[in-house]
Amino acid sequence: QVQFVESGGGLVQPGGSLRLSCVASGFIFEQYAMSWYRQALGQGRELVATIFVHDGITESPIIEYTDSVKGRFTISRDNVKNTVYLQMNSLKPEDTAVYYCNTRYSPRAWGQGTQVTVSS
Repeated sequence: QVQFVESGGGLVQPGGSLRLSCVASGFIFEQYAMSWYRQALGQGRELVATIFVHDGITESPIIEYTDSVKGRFTISRDNVKNTVYLQMNSLKPEDTAVYYCNTRYSPRAWGQGTQVTVSS
């Protein structure tokens, strides 16, 4: 059974930082591109960042970010721990949302997510 358990959210002031973690289980984690998504209240789910499988040809895995978080967020993965991380710096009020992780393609059943609230 595929499962994602997200953690690390909270309330932070604008300009602050948070590190999210997501532990995945039920599939061969190292074989899948993994992503962080977010959903703000009343809005649809948005793709935030993706880390692809390291093919050994490039020096490091290919990573993609949505424009609004480039230069502020960093995605990483630990294939031994089946965990994907999202380091979020210089947070803005518009980053407020529930954050989820899932596979990049054909997302599986969603976890509960972790709430991130950026407010003074």
